[in-house]
Amino acid sequence: MTPPTPHQPGIVAQSTGPALADQLQETWAALLDLCGPLTAAQWALPTDCPGWTVADQVAHIAGTEAMLAGRAAPPAPPGEPPPHVHNEIGRTNEAWLVHYRALGTGRLVADLRALVSERLDRLRSMTEAELDAPSWTPVGQATFRRFMQIRVFDCWTHEQDVRLAIDRPGHLTGAAAEQALDQVVQALGYIVGKLASAPAGSSVRFELPGPVTRTVLVAVGDRAEVVDHLDGPPATTIRMPSDILMRLASGRSTATAHATQVTIDGDVALGQQIVDHLAFTI
Repeated sequence: MTPPTPHQPGIVAQSTGPALADQLQETWAALLDLCGPLTAAQWALPTDCPGWTVADQVAHIAGTEAMLAGRAAPPAPPGEPPPHVHNEIGRTNEAWLVHYRALGTGRLVADLRALVSERLDRLRSMTEAELDAPSWTPVGQATFRRFMQIRVFDCWTHEQDVRLAIDRPGHLTGAAAEQALDQVVQALGYIVGKLASAPAGSSVRFELPGPVTRTVLVAVGDRAEVVDHLDGPPATTIRMPSDILMRLASGRSTATAHATQVTIDGDVALGQQIVDHLAFTI
């Protein structure tokens, strides 16, 4: 029997092995469906990730899954890295992009299709104990389960990057979208307390009326954290669509660009300070 998932305030998605595999399959299948009819001009469209085209977004996902499947990363391209590369992870990402630019989009899609099939087989064969084994993750040492939660967030977010670039919006609800949102919810304490410097004693209510519906509460004490309830009314209430929160939290856009879709009640200055500091991903 699968052990119950420990309760975490604000967290909704299931994170058992089968659930995570299903969420990854959901977003990978959606991405491959998007790739099928793309023209050469669409593959070359720029996206919200600086320096990345639609093809680069797909190559990034394929490259990461290749490494998780045990493939070695290609050698780093010669010369100075482009301006959007800031760290070792970025250099590795860039190596995969250069690799697939040379191979072409036909090979890229074929590789991605084979890789996700292989990775899903492996994930579905893992026990819950294996998922809880210590593992490197993009947010530091944790467990492989945590890595796969972040992987759903990453793949779903890049799928949305592709959708926006080619003007095919969709897949804003469902299990993968819920898991992706959960990763932002887990960061809200850090966002509110550290990035936005909300004062001790303050509190925030995030209201997301859709496409994913969620209410998340953050209380600021010695540190800010997501909680199940507040002792009184929140200092500020921030309302926005869940997809806009995801765009802001992933650094894809700015609060100014979505001013008409965000409302703040209560302490407006505090609410605006938080909205202006939602971006937390590298």
